[in-house]
Amino acid sequence: MPLVNMRELMDHAEREKYAVGSFSVANMECIQGVIRAAEELNAPVILQIAEVRLPYSPLSLIGPMMLAAAREARVPVAVHLDHGKTLPCIRQALELGFTSVMCDGSDRPIEENVLLTGQVVDLARKTGAAVEAEVGRVGRNEDGSAAEEAIAGIEDCVRMEKTGIDALAIGIGNAHGVYARLPDLRYDVLEEVHSRIRTHLVLHGGSGLSDAQFRRLVELGMRKINIATDIFRAQAAAADSPDVFRNIQNSSQAVCGVVSRYIRLFGSEGKA
Repeated sequence: MPLVNMRELMDHAEREKYAVGSFSVANMECIQGVIRAAEELNAPVILQIAEVRLPYSPLSLIGPMMLAAAREARVPVAVHLDHGKTLPCIRQALELGFTSVMCDGSDRPIEENVLLTGQVVDLARKTGAAVEAEVGRVGRNEDGSAAEEAIAGIEDCVRMEKTGIDALAIGIGNAHGVYARLPDLRYDVLEEVHSRIRTHLVLHGGSGLSDAQFRRLVELGMRKINIATDIFRAQAAAADSPDVFRNIQNSSQAVCGVVSRYIRLFGSEGKA
């Protein structure tokens, strides 16, 4: 299958009422594990990496690897820059050929967030890439550092849609990293946003939610769900051999197992 645009995956997910898993990767083993799970379950997936992770996995190195894996996969795969905070990084991802970028201005006032997102939409039009934005605030940052949670305002979501974005991450009580307890998600906000805008909705901070919560989120319109923490924890736990090549194999298999579970849970198995 060719590398695909994230917009196409979410359009299909909306028609068929499931969610596409967007899986964070840090190295070759992560990428291999995600692709293996997707191929075994005949599911579309998104490979993503957040800007905050790039000091450890430089975009100039991991980006081409992600793109090559997507192009060689037997299922549709989109390649996404998660939590793009700066225009230079977003431009680099677009120049490499990423088919989606996130403009995360959620730590700014809504006026600044909308303005920045509009600039990214203009940039992405040159390559045809999809654009994701964020309204409200997902608790904790992608790297686990502190960030104040904020529930998305309905009118702010409506306003953001007018920038021409393809996907919108909304804060509904979700958080990155490890939950101390199951969060009290604002399903009412999700339901109203889904009824007011046509832009596809995204959940960040999926690791650690219950199966019932995921099923409810998909039922109410979440079409992209991000998973990172569970992948990284499984990969780290599997690398327990003095043989580096055995660690590569074990790590990839551990990622495959985690991703397979989420693919089934999101309803994307057999949707490729």
